[in-house]
Amino acid sequence: MVEYVNQKELEALQPLQNSLIEIYQETHSWHFMQDNGRRFDRLLRQSLRDTEFFVPHRPPRFVERERFNERPRRAEPGFQAPNAESLPPRAESLPPRARGDLTAQYQSNDLKNGPRQPKVSYALLNADKQLVVGHFPQDRSFSYSSLILDGELIGYFAVSKRNNMLQGYELAFVEQQQHYLLYLAIIMLIVIVVVTIPLAKHFIEPIEKLASGIHALAKGNYANRLSVKRRDEFAQLARDYNELAIALAESEGARKRWLANTSHELRTPVAVLKGELEAMIDGVRPLNMTQIESAHQEVQHLQRLIEDLHALTSADVGGMRYRKSPINMTEYLDEQAVKLGNYLASAKLALSYQGDDKTYAIYGDYTRLSQLFENLANNSIKYAQGATQVNLSWQYDKENRQIHLCFEDDGEGVETQHLAHLFEHLYRVESSRNRTTGGSGLGLSICAHIVNAHQGSIHAEKSVLGGLALHIYLPTVNPNMLEVIDE
Repeated sequence: MVEYVNQKELEALQPLQNSLIEIYQETHSWHFMQDNGRRFDRLLRQSLRDTEFFVPHRPPRFVERERFNERPRRAEPGFQAPNAESLPPRAESLPPRARGDLTAQYQSNDLKNGPRQPKVSYALLNADKQLVVGHFPQDRSFSYSSLILDGELIGYFAVSKRNNMLQGYELAFVEQQQHYLLYLAIIMLIVIVVVTIPLAKHFIEPIEKLASGIHALAKGNYANRLSVKRRDEFAQLARDYNELAIALAESEGARKRWLANTSHELRTPVAVLKGELEAMIDGVRPLNMTQIESAHQEVQHLQRLIEDLHALTSADVGGMRYRKSPINMTEYLDEQAVKLGNYLASAKLALSYQGDDKTYAIYGDYTRLSQLFENLANNSIKYAQGATQVNLSWQYDKENRQIHLCFEDDGEGVETQHLAHLFEHLYRVESSRNRTTGGSGLGLSICAHIVNAHQGSIHAEKSVLGGLALHIYLPTVNPNMLEVIDE
C-alpha cells in the first residue's frame, strides 16, 4: 500500500514535471530554477492543490500570529501592546512549512521534540542527479521520474519514499483488508475442519488397510484379503493386492507339494532298494541275477528321477542350453509324427495326424522340441488309462502369427480341478503315487519349460475325444522375415 501511495503521488505531480520541461525548453538549462525555491514551491502547490497530498499554504495558527505582528496605524483608546513573550514568533523564525514552503513537509508540529524531520521531500535534479532546487537529503531513498525533452534526458524529479501511509482512505482500505483477511482465515479454518478431515480419512483409511495387509503378507499370512468397495485407484490397488496374495498362496502350496513329492519320490526307490539288499544280505532272498536285476531297476528309476530333477532345476536357473535356428515346422512335424506313431504303437496306441499344407518356420531348438514331443507321448502312455488313440494336429493362427498344436487322447481324462496343476513339479493326479503307473510327474513340467523357452505357451483342457488335450502355441519368425511357400 505504501508503494501504491508513492506511485500515486508521482502521478499527481505529472503536471509539475510537464511545467519543468517547458521551463527547460525556454532556457535550455536549469539556471532559471537554480535556488529558486519560491517558484518551485508555487509550481508544487499548484500541482498538489486538488490532491490529498496538498498541505495548506497558511495554516490558521499562522494567520492568527500574523495578526499579532501587525502594528496599528494609530493608537486606539484602551489599546495595550502585548507582552513580547506572549507574541508568537515572526514568520522568519517559523519552519519552512509554516512559511508555505512545500519543499519539505514535516511530520509533527510539536516543537518540544526537537528539530522536526520532513515527512516527504521534493527535489529537481539535473541529468547527473545533482540538486537544482528542493530538499534532497542523502539519508533518504527517493523515487525518480525522468524528465525527457525531444528524446533527451534533461533531469529528474525526485520524491522521497514514504515510510508510512497518509491518514485517510489508504489506512481505511488497509484496515478493511485486514478484516477481510481475518474473515477469510476463519472461513478457511472452518473449511479445513469440515472438508479436509473427512477427505483425509477417505484417503488414509485404505492406505492403513493396505499397510496392514502387506504386514500380514510379510508374516506369511497369505489368506488375508482386502475388501473392494471403492471405484478409484485404491480399489485397483486392493484388487492387485488380493491377486498378489492369491499368487503367493498358490506358490507356497506348490512349494510345499514340491518338497513333499520330492521326498516321496526319492524315498520310495531308496526304501525298496534298501529292503531288497537287506533281504539278500540276511539270506531271506537268494543272491541271484533275478534279485540283482530288480535292484538294478530301482537304481535306474532313481537315476531317471534325479536327472529329471536336475533338468528342472537347470531350467529354473536358466541352465538348460538351447541352440536355436530356423526350423521348417511342416517337415519337422511330419518326421515327428512318424517317430511318435511307431513309439505309441509299441504301447498299443494309434496315432492320427493332421497338419497344414503350407510351410512355416519357427526359431527353435531341434533337440529340445524332440524332447517336448517325447514327453507328451510318455505322458499319454503312462497316464491315459484306457486310451486307444492319440491325435496330433496343428494349424497356423494368422491373427496371432503362431502355430497351434494339439496333442490329445481318448483316455479317462483328468478332472477339471487338476488341469491347472498338471505342469507343476512332481504333480500327479494319482494321489497314492502308485508305481504301477510309472513316471515321476516331471514330464509335463519339463514340457512347460521348453515351450516357455521358445516364447510360447501351453495349457491343458478336456479333449473332445474324452481324454486330455494339451494345447501348445509356438510363435513363428518375425513377420518381416516370415515366408509362406507353397509346396
